Amino acid sequence: MIGKQRTHNRTLTKSINRGEALKILKDPRKEILSLVDKAKKVKKARWGNAFSFCSIINAKSGLCDGGCTFCAQAYPQRTHVPVYPLVSPEEMVKGAMKAEEAGAKRYSIVTSGRSPKEKELIHIIKGIEEIRRKTGLTIDVSLGILTSSQLKALKEAGVDRIHHNLETSERFYPQVTTRISWKDKRDFVEKAKEMGLSTCCGGILGIGEKEEDRVDLAFTLKEAEVDSVPINFLIPIPGTPLEGKGDLNPIQCLRIVAMFRLVLPEAEVRICGGREANLRDFQSLAAMMVNGFMVGGYLTRPGRDPALDLQLTQDLGLQLS
Repeated sequence: MIGKQRTHNRTLTKSINRGEALKILKDPRKEILSLVDKAKKVKKARWGNAFSFCSIINAKSGLCDGGCTFCAQAYPQRTHVPVYPLVSPEEMVKGAMKAEEAGAKRYSIVTSGRSPKEKELIHIIKGIEEIRRKTGLTIDVSLGILTSSQLKALKEAGVDRIHHNLETSERFYPQVTTRISWKDKRDFVEKAKEMGLSTCCGGILGIGEKEEDRVDLAFTLKEAEVDSVPINFLIPIPGTPLEGKGDLNPIQCLRIVAMFRLVLPEAEVRICGGREANLRDFQSLAAMMVNGFMVGGYLTRPGRDPALDLQLTQDLGLQLS
């Protein structure tokens, strides 16, 4: 009986191919509840009922030269988001303690811009060391494209995971920005892996890409063997080029989540920015397919009350870990 169960689990956790992935997104005849159930079984076979929350601090906001069309912090877009320099290590610690109180297990320090200056990195490392002393959180960072020496210093300070999104497929990426190359981003993710750091790498959906781009992104992440895949959905922010462009509905979002889960059964799949606005009342269905949610708000937009997410996990019988 145990042997049959193991064989069953191996069958469930076998990745689907590109054709099957594209069919999930393009074939509306596939009943959504059966698709969610299939993805749920794959998640449970590999990860059980475990579920976790992560949280971030926007430690340096605005005036980013990356130029991404969806981003409220990209200069010179007129989005009226807060603009401020790197916060103090004390503020990083305060944010970490708040995240831990909300049930988060991972906490990421995020800064705008291509990469931090050396003085900024020193302050970030000081914050990391204080967070490790005062909380039980696992620490991630999202600081742009870093050098090998910067990665080494962060790892020695106690950083577990490097976050750096590819955003979309290589083909569609020039529609997002031409100021930072997709290849440089992909190479950086590989560099972080080579340095022995865990990697968190995903993208944003609903920015005008085609279904084929969504599938290409999923398979790029599979080939890169990243550890964690954050799925973000566009929040069309006034003042950005994508203002008023969001066109995903909750069922499309569920199909996207299911596709990523079935392509990446061995990765931690998380739903992050835009889940409230795009999934709306269907967040519980999405939760059954993934490893976790980001809670406590996003870079420039608030999230919902973490207590609601805690209640959701309890109602679904998920085990916070």
